[in-house]
Amino acid sequence: MDQEILTQIWPQIILPIARLALFITIGLFIANFIESLNWTHKLAVVVRPLLRMSRLSAVTGASFSVAFISGVSSNTMLAEAFDKGQMSRIELFLANLFNTVPRFFLHLPTVFFLTAPMIRTGAFFYVGLTFAAAILQTVLVVVCGRFLLPHREDSATLTLPKQAKITWGDAFTKSLKRLKKRIGKVLLFMIPVYILFFLLNKYGLFARLEEYIATQAWFLAWLNPQSLGIVVLHVTTEFSAGLAAASVLLAENSLTTKEVVLALLVGNILSTPIRAIRHQLPYYTGIYSPQMALQLIGVSQVVRALCIVLVTVGYFYLV
Repeated sequence: MDQEILTQIWPQIILPIARLALFITIGLFIANFIESLNWTHKLAVVVRPLLRMSRLSAVTGASFSVAFISGVSSNTMLAEAFDKGQMSRIELFLANLFNTVPRFFLHLPTVFFLTAPMIRTGAFFYVGLTFAAAILQTVLVVVCGRFLLPHREDSATLTLPKQAKITWGDAFTKSLKRLKKRIGKVLLFMIPVYILFFLLNKYGLFARLEEYIATQAWFLAWLNPQSLGIVVLHVTTEFSAGLAAASVLLAENSLTTKEVVLALLVGNILSTPIRAIRHQLPYYTGIYSPQMALQLIGVSQVVRALCIVLVTVGYFYLV
């Protein structure tokens, strides 16, 4: 085994896996606890009008509410409902897409307070446009649900009958039992997938993919040539690197705010799918089956990219 890999086993494999396992365990427990207390229909009230229009279930509404706090807990609720036959495959995909607004707000503080000092007013445009894309995705889910899901008469449209009360102690015990049954399956898939992706990243597969996308982007000829540097940095390194380049070009008046925002949006479209596979897939396979995890991430990224492309085109022509 490579000596360098041996030195990285603890900090880059064991510790991250332990951290992931901890968060997934907490997420599983929270999801089970909420369900055991019969809170799902109460949480669904927050988005009941959208659920009614889209014919999504109360579990989807509860997952949406929980997603503002924990993406792991939210996905766990969906996986549990799907495994129990409480939602169809179509609804599972729509529910996963429906949670894009909570995911946006989870990352909003970091994104905004990183962009604002560097690109000033451009931060409001960038954050606003990515939020518009999230809203557009939610609208698409509502429309698709209206046409693809059957009419339902559950807590999304009607008041639920009273359910038997359960104490917190009973809910805790029940949740712990269900957690013990599921956590083994979670780790069985998550650990090998994480190690595989660590090795693929270690030996440069993702770096080569990102570099290929950045250098072969002939379809970006409409962008200001100077803004391509922002796109390349966004794709090949990190979002903050692209922002740093944008800050310099703005300060030198080499690019306008609009050109910077367009470059950041393009970088977002190109970089996110690879990073989603790299970072999301390991924990998704701990919650869903490997095949389902790939499908959910794939559909999510395609729809997300489409929505950002649409708002980018609108910004390009209308502003």
